[in-house]
Amino acid sequence: MSEIKKKFIADADIIAFNPEHRKTINFNISRYNESVEKGILQFKNPELAKTRAAFLKYKVINELENYLIEFESNFTKNGGKVIWAQDATDAVREILQIAGKYQAKKVVKSKSMTTEEIEINTALEKEGINSIETDLGEYIVQIAGEKPYHIVTPAMHKSKEDIAELFNKLFKLDVNSTPEDITLFVRDKLRKEFTSADIGITGSNFLIADTGSIALSENEGNGMMSVSFPKIHIVVAGIEKLIPSITDLELFWPLLASYGTGQNITVYNSIISGPKKEKETDGPGEMYVILLNNKRTEVLKKERQRIALSCIRCGACLNACPVYRNIGGHTYNTIYTGPIGSVISPYMNGMADYHHLSFASSLCGKCTEICPVKIPLHKLLLVNRNNWIKEGSVPGNEKKAMWGMKKVMLKRKYMDMGGYGIRNYTFKKVLSKIWGPRRDLPQLARKSFNQQWKERKN
Repeated sequence: MSEIKKKFIADADIIAFNPEHRKTINFNISRYNESVEKGILQFKNPELAKTRAAFLKYKVINELENYLIEFESNFTKNGGKVIWAQDATDAVREILQIAGKYQAKKVVKSKSMTTEEIEINTALEKEGINSIETDLGEYIVQIAGEKPYHIVTPAMHKSKEDIAELFNKLFKLDVNSTPEDITLFVRDKLRKEFTSADIGITGSNFLIADTGSIALSENEGNGMMSVSFPKIHIVVAGIEKLIPSITDLELFWPLLASYGTGQNITVYNSIISGPKKEKETDGPGEMYVILLNNKRTEVLKKERQRIALSCIRCGACLNACPVYRNIGGHTYNTIYTGPIGSVISPYMNGMADYHHLSFASSLCGKCTEICPVKIPLHKLLLVNRNNWIKEGSVPGNEKKAMWGMKKVMLKRKYMDMGGYGIRNYTFKKVLSKIWGPRRDLPQLARKSFNQQWKERKN
């Protein structure tokens, strides 16, 4: 068993039985789920909207090379520069070169899971460049020295009391500060950072092929300010973020808002097509888009799993997942968590170390049901499991156990061997550790179903 898998099991065992975590996460997710139910009502036919979105995204995935070339061509015509990054190392190196070219000392960042993926904050800090998260949730986890807990709500695992205590410890704010007090404090503090930053870094919710633009959705305005004030704007986006046309946003923006946060539309939606033009006064003088692979093509190679690249990062599957709600986002030890993370992370981070995520699911199918682009997530988890078994990577003791179980289950005489006491003793001996110390192992019935059936039939 890999060390990563051991850590996952140990962390899951601790957090799943932490009553404070359970209380906080269930409260926060329930609020989201209530909002999403209302948000979906804006669609007269949500299934039709989801089907259209699924078709468009899967079309892009299947013709990804063509759409990437179209985007690069159009973005370059707009005055921007495209950089292709094969992996995180390439992306970080390119960003540091840009920072060095302009002698940057301060970077402001809008919320972006792709930049978390390449760990750009750590790389910038090593070079003496101050990198500041400007999304409130991201800012909270940054000053707490943590990773984002959720792809939409990074600080979802913290209660308002936890956050007030953190700000009291770091900034001497009143320990009884309200969320409004803390928001006003952070807004005042970050406004000064925007106006003095050398570089703004953002992600992109969508890359628009036919106009060579990026589309940003946010609720706080920090993305707009990360673009507007600094002289340099760097976008880090996965190669799968493409949509064919700017007209497709009328479908994708409401879907992302409704299934992500329950809103009809996100508060701030921006389309950015390159650096400022000659007669424009606002915007960056230089704009770069770093198109990141980072093993996305490993997922693309898979005939069935490639559909997972259609994901629009709404987070709905995380909120729906009973496993995620119990073990929490940090337990996964990956950037992309929950059902979608369990599908793609084994290929992006290494199947040997992360195959266990595909098994950490109840397969209830709620994630598939809620997905706005119709990714069959629970089925893909089964495909992942099957691939892992076929690769022959299963430990010998598991193979022996399955072989023995198959032998017993195929023969009635083996199943009926021994008396009631012997069967229960064997059952407990074999399964007690697997079942876990917090659950009582059930007793086997004195008579099997087969025996009861024969008696009733006679």
